[in-house]
Amino acid sequence: MRLRTLSHIADVPAAAWDGLFDAETQPCLRHAFLDTLERTGAVGGDTGWTAAHRIAEADDGALLAGAPCYVKQHSYGEFVFDWAWANALHELGKPYYPKLVAAIPFTPVPGPRILGRDPAARDALIDALQQTCDDGEASSAHILFTDCDEPPADDWLERHDVRYVWHNQEPEPYNDFDDFLGALSSKRRKEIRRERRRVAEQAISFETRFGETLTEAEWAAVDACYARTYAVRGQAPYLGAAFFPTLAAQCPNTVVVFCAKWRGEIVAAALALQGSDTLFGRHWGCRADLHSLHFETCYYQGIEHCILNGLRCYDAGVQGAQKLSRGFDAVMSQSAHYIAEPRLRAAVGDFLRRERQQIAAMLDDARSHSAYRKSERKDD
Repeated sequence: MRLRTLSHIADVPAAAWDGLFDAETQPCLRHAFLDTLERTGAVGGDTGWTAAHRIAEADDGALLAGAPCYVKQHSYGEFVFDWAWANALHELGKPYYPKLVAAIPFTPVPGPRILGRDPAARDALIDALQQTCDDGEASSAHILFTDCDEPPADDWLERHDVRYVWHNQEPEPYNDFDDFLGALSSKRRKEIRRERRRVAEQAISFETRFGETLTEAEWAAVDACYARTYAVRGQAPYLGAAFFPTLAAQCPNTVVVFCAKWRGEIVAAALALQGSDTLFGRHWGCRADLHSLHFETCYYQGIEHCILNGLRCYDAGVQGAQKLSRGFDAVMSQSAHYIAEPRLRAAVGDFLRRERQQIAAMLDDARSHSAYRKSERKDD
């Protein structure tokens, strides 16, 4: 077995990479997604994200394991916040950047990060990440939004956070949106109906489209909405105008666009990726701030799409406790961190032990304030 670092995901065949995991359930990990990030300039150059993908190969060149990795010069676009750790290491007279992350850029959804079906090869990649730090090439290594149950080794620190996921009813999925509303408490059901009514009263209509069906003009309108979301905060968008159209062309029936239209023009859009059983949503934008438009575009249209297409989950990502009152459940996400500096590692470890207790309390509180009725579902 030999280990290599790749500066471009295109240096490994797509079929070999996608064969390391269940690519049908994980659209954000696919070779095409990572390649599109690189080819459209979302990573690389002066973005602060430098591709450094790790792979393990057999002597005959067969791919045994891989990890989407990046050398980072900042902590933007990760959704696992470590700015305080960077400041603390700076106070110790040492640089925090560059650091190494095994993650999907700009995409806080859970899944495998150390890919492959050979346990020894995966362990070798984890050891290589740690060795990079011990050799002084990076201050730390971070495996973000991993679906593993435990940190990779004793020296790695476990961090928890909260994300929000809508679940289709089991064992019998919801028949339609009204069926879903029937499972909610009376208060929450009325609030959602009122929000949807307000959007309809503004003469806004919706279309759900797969990305490959959008015209160039429609993509331009969607991008204008998306870019405005960043512009109002004085930022450039993480993903450029070419990213989603390029990905949609490579991966049909994967990029889902919820278009809000007023007088025939797109005034808001939410962008999601569809796997075999889950819809992953994160990106959205609007050209006008209209009442309840965000909730309808980002939440209710996605829920309705999942019901109509028999999808099991709608993963709306981290942040946004307002999702709880709209039928999403709070669930735990996990990350693992290795910090080479012993003093910082000890301090962060102590902090994370206390933070995990806070996250557990947050999850308990969220479950006690579920939007769903506590008794058996009844008709209105």
